[in-house]
This record gives sequence, structure tokens and C-alpha cells, in this order.
Amino acid sequence: MTLFRGAFVAIVTPFIDGQVDEQGLKDLIEFQIANGTHGIVPCGTTGESATLSHEEHHRVVELTIKTVNGRIPVLAGTGSNSTEETIELTKHAKEVGADGALVITPYYNKPSQEGLYQHFKSVAEAVDIPLILYNVPSRTAVDMAAATVARCAEVDNIVGIKEATGDMNRACDVIRRCPSDFAILSGDDFTSMSLVLLGGAGVISVLSNVHPKGMADLMNAALAGDVVKAREIQYQLFPLMQAMFFDTNPVPAKKSLELMGKIKSGTPRQPLWQMGEEPLSRMKAVLENQGLI
Repeated sequence: MTLFRGAFVAIVTPFIDGQVDEQGLKDLIEFQIANGTHGIVPCGTTGESATLSHEEHHRVVELTIKTVNGRIPVLAGTGSNSTEETIELTKHAKEVGADGALVITPYYNKPSQEGLYQHFKSVAEAVDIPLILYNVPSRTAVDMAAATVARCAEVDNIVGIKEATGDMNRACDVIRRCPSDFAILSGDDFTSMSLVLLGGAGVISVLSNVHPKGMADLMNAALAGDVVKAREIQYQLFPLMQAMFFDTNPVPAKKSLELMGKIKSGTPRQPLWQMGEEPLSRMKAVLENQGLI
């Protein structure tokens, strides 16, 4: 059974006065573990990896691994639009004890399908650690085809993919083409139940930041094949899934955690900005309705 199974949280990186709030991060990790989250993903998109310095990136990964202390898997975000930089970040994750690395398709450069394959192959050959690919074309301007994913799956330590197209046709094609032990993880909360029922392994979740128990319960039910229970939880959580995208991720998740008293400040790092009055009001109503504030 794959290590990367269930509800993994793409954990936010809290800041105070522009600096990483280390105690806040540790508190969030404890909140996640106490509520049944199956794994932690530091320095992903939701962790604002694009605006972390290398020093901050290293520190967040190290602090996460130290705080988790082997209780659940840590899948460190290590991707970049530079292959060399990706290898450096992935080597660091391995050195400090990460269970795996989440590696995004190189953004901005717009590599070809062959370029994508060679990028991931180079990282896999340079660092002996389980790699989860990450395909999110809405953010990167490049889309990794199912056939390319299947090619990558033949590389020994490429063990799965976070598929964040929101397209179930794509998810089915990837699952169909890849080995049965290749972990297909949803990158979109709203597709996670469907993907698992089609043969996926779980989700790397935004919503888990604010409702870790709900997402863990949803994945537990879906993975157990309990469709009735999974469907019930899906529709209970659906308004929250929508609310987490009333503004650019992770702005709503961070503000929700501040409103819930889980972190001191939900302010994102620029160029992201705080929520406007109208979407914030709508999000508060959802959080109140769900009993989170």
C-alpha cells in the first residue's frame, strides 16, 4: 500500500510581520495530527513556496519534519521552474528526513512534453527519494499529458501524481495508463471523493487546513468504499470547498485560520493581498454555518 494515501494537507505558511511564524506553524501541525490528517505537505502552492527564500523554504521543511517526528508522512514541496534548483531543494528534503517530495511541473518556461519527462527523470536520478509529480496547468501554463505521466511512472522513484486539472476525464486517463501502485492524488478538494472511487489514492487538500477532520473522514469513507457516507460528507463540506476559493488560494484559508484563532495573522506575502469586504463576508457566513467560528 502506498505511503501517500488519504487526506494530505497542503499546509499554509503563517507569517507575522513578514517573517515565518514558527510557533504558528508548529501549532497548525499539531492541530492537523490531532484531527486525523494523513500527511503534511509543507512548501506547496498553499504554503506560498513561490515567495519563500531558499533559507525559509529549508527551515519550513526542517521544522515540519521535526514537529511531525515520524507520526505521519511529510511530503515536502520541492519544485521549481529550474531543474537545478529543484534538485537542490529535493536533496535538502531527503537530507532532513522527508518521506517524499512533491515536484511541480516547471512554471513559466512552458517546456514540451519531452522537456517535462526529462526534467522529472533528471530529478529522480539525482535524488533517491519518492517523488510525487504535480500537474496544475491553471497556475503553471503547462499541462502534463496522461501519456507523459505514464512514461514518468516507469521511473523507479516516481511513485505518484497530484492531479489538479479538475478534469475527471484526465484523472481516468492517468489512472488507466499508470500502474496500480502509482498514487493518483487529487489536487482539488471537490474532485477528491470521485477520484478515489475511480481508483485514486487520496487528496492533497486546501480545505484540510481549516477542517482536517472533515477531509480525513471523507477520504477514509471513500477509500473504504463507503459511498453513502462519503457522499454525505462531500455535500456537508462542499460550501467550504467553494469558500476556500473566494479569493486566490491560500488567502481564504489563511484568513479562515486567523478567524478560527489557529494563527495570529492570516496575512499572505505579497503580491497576494488580503480579501476584499464582500468575499470575506461570504466566507465568514460559510465558516459560521459550519460551526468553525
